[in-house]
Order: sequence, then C-alpha cells, then structure tokens
Amino acid sequence: MAEPRTLDIGDVERRMRGAMAALKQEFVGLRTGRASASLLDPVMVEAYGQSMPISQVGTVNAPEARLITVQVWDKGMVSAVDKAIRSSGLGLNPNVDGTLIRLPIPELNEERRKELTKIAAKYTEQARIAVRNVRRDAMDELKSLEKDGHMGQDDHKSWSEKVQKLTDAIIGEIDGALSHKEAEIMQV
Repeated sequence: MAEPRTLDIGDVERRMRGAMAALKQEFVGLRTGRASASLLDPVMVEAYGQSMPISQVGTVNAPEARLITVQVWDKGMVSAVDKAIRSSGLGLNPNVDGTLIRLPIPELNEERRKELTKIAAKYTEQARIAVRNVRRDAMDELKSLEKDGHMGQDDHKSWSEKVQKLTDAIIGEIDGALSHKEAEIMQV
C-alpha cells in the first residue's frame, strides 16, 4: 500500500477565510451614508494596459462627511478614473475639475438602501461560491488520495466530514456578516 497522506486542512481553511476577508473588503466599499476613502477600494481603473486599484493612479481623500476627492496624478488618466467610478455600481456621480475628481455622497434614501443591501447580498453569494469551490477542490483531492491508495475509506469519510464542518462554519460567518451589514445599511 502507498504511503498514507492526508489533506492539508489548514490550507483549505486559509483559502476559505480568504473568501471571507475578500467579502469584508467588499463590504467596506458599501457606504452607509458617510464619505470614506475606502469606499473606492473595490474600484479598478484600466490604466497603462492593466487593471489597477484607484489608489494607484491618484490620492483618495474624504475631506468632508459628504464628499470624496480623487486627485489623479496623470492628467491622461482622468477620464479612465471617471469611467471606472461611473461603472462601479456605487451610484456616485463624479464631477471632474482638471485632475481633481469630486464625488458628492448623496443622502441615502430608502430605495438606495435597498439597492445597497442587494449589492451586499451579491457580494455575499460570490463569497459563498468561493468557499464552495474550495470545498469542491478539497473533496476532489480526498477522492484522488483514496483512489491512489494514500487514504482508506474511513479516513476519506472522516476528512470529508471535517471539510464539510469547516465549510458550514465559514458560510455561517459569511451569512452573519451579511446580516450585520444589512442592519448597518438600513439604519437611518
């Protein structure tokens, strides 16, 4: 029989937690009525032949509670930054003044709050899918370890249960994060 091997459950958990971290980062960008420079973190700009975060083409500030500014470093990038913000789905309307882009943050009305909760739900579903993909990869690895004789059926079953418990726990955390974010968004 081949040398027994097991699944690296630490790596599986690290990858699943990566999906949770990415979700939290997405949630930072969903505003709750106050201007925050981190609101633009998920916005990617097509610049110099590649996609890069807005913070790599300009300085992002929140000088007032209802205003975000982006001081674009390269005059040629202003229209690309403007386009990226408009197509980001954040519902912001940039005002361009030379290399300075002003983003007034509108007051959140009921309709906009509901829209933001839908966006939060979409981000959450993407995180759930990422976790399920990690789970699928782990299960495939377990099948292959059993098939190659590195693991018996009992071990395979035991490891499968561990992976499933971990998946359920992380998805529970993801759902909890969504509930918390929805409550934050709907709070007037």
